[in-house]
Amino acid sequence: MREYIEKAKTLIEALPYIKEFNGITVVIKYGGSALVNQEIKKSLMQDIALMKFVGLKPVVVHGGGPEINQTLNRLGMESRFVNGLRVTDRETMEVVEMVLTGKLNPEITSALSLQGILAAGISGKDGGTLRAEKLCPGGVDIGFVGEVRNVDTTLIRTLLDNDFVPVVSPIGADQQGQSYNVNADMAAVAVAGALRAEKLVFLTDVEGILLDRKDVGSVLSHVRAAEIPRMIREGVVSGGMIPKVESCAAAVDAGVKRVHILDGRVEHCLLLEIFTKEGIGTMVEKNFDSRF
Repeated sequence: MREYIEKAKTLIEALPYIKEFNGITVVIKYGGSALVNQEIKKSLMQDIALMKFVGLKPVVVHGGGPEINQTLNRLGMESRFVNGLRVTDRETMEVVEMVLTGKLNPEITSALSLQGILAAGISGKDGGTLRAEKLCPGGVDIGFVGEVRNVDTTLIRTLLDNDFVPVVSPIGADQQGQSYNVNADMAAVAVAGALRAEKLVFLTDVEGILLDRKDVGSVLSHVRAAEIPRMIREGVVSGGMIPKVESCAAAVDAGVKRVHILDGRVEHCLLLEIFTKEGIGTMVEKNFDSRF
């Protein structure tokens, strides 16, 4: 009986969050280990399904770097990066689009459908959703790598209005129809901002923003977006976490109310962060909201 009572208490704890978040749009950037570990993948699909069933409107934007690397390796093609962005010549662009839109996108869509919800996979090219232009970081030409200049939310909103979970691969196109490889974090920020999403969730391979990088128990549960530049200057945030937290700040600037950095390696991390008081990762927002 005690076990059942504890389960009931867990549901009661989630009740104010379910009430508060009913009807809100949540953009989930899905990638990293969570994309390749089958057990974690299943738990995340369950989380997204539950979010949908209790009234949230999830939108998934996925990456696929490890899968692209593996495919390029099998084809005898080199993976090269500049400032964390994949150098993408014409042949590499074909592989990127094949893996993201042709393989991973339908796999994620199918996995969500198995949880009993409607899901539809689209490329950022579909419906002109992600209008991109060539990106040259530091003036360096790295091929068909793009940055999002405009998001047309018509197709995504049509899917949401018809009870679907949109699953978006980060392939954009310019006005001439040329495809571009868009960083998935950047694509997720652009989509969340255009949708005026209440939440954007980054699933990563770290516990969150750490006050002490050597202590996984030093996760900061809340960070104001305005504090991020100082944290970078002081070295609290460094290395590969810099573009992640800069993306968080960019999302807040774009109008997203709350941005979460979660350890995607933890089972049911979405539910633990969104529907519990303590949460498990770092939430970035303009100003702290302590209603709960």
